[in-house]
Amino acid sequence: MYVFKTTGVCAKEIVFDVKENKIQDVNFKGGCPGNLLGISQLVKGMDIDHVIERFEGTLCGNKQTSCPDQFAKALKKLKEKSVESA
Repeated sequence: MYVFKTTGVCAKEIVFDVKENKIQDVNFKGGCPGNLLGISQLVKGMDIDHVIERFEGTLCGNKQTSCPDQFAKALKKLKEKSVESA
């Protein structure tokens, strides 16, 4: 399990699990419960690169980011760590 502390959004953190580059589970702490639960269900089993491509740059109202954008940042950070440790 990975924990990502968010910035600039209502959700305070994202807890997620990835195996073989596929999202196994996602849980947003805080934020809009229905929307984030829906996002969590939609991305299960998806390749992290596909999720990054779709979510990166998504904005929430007048904010400079969103919960989906923060999740893309979390996945990119995980990928960077994987490359560094390889």
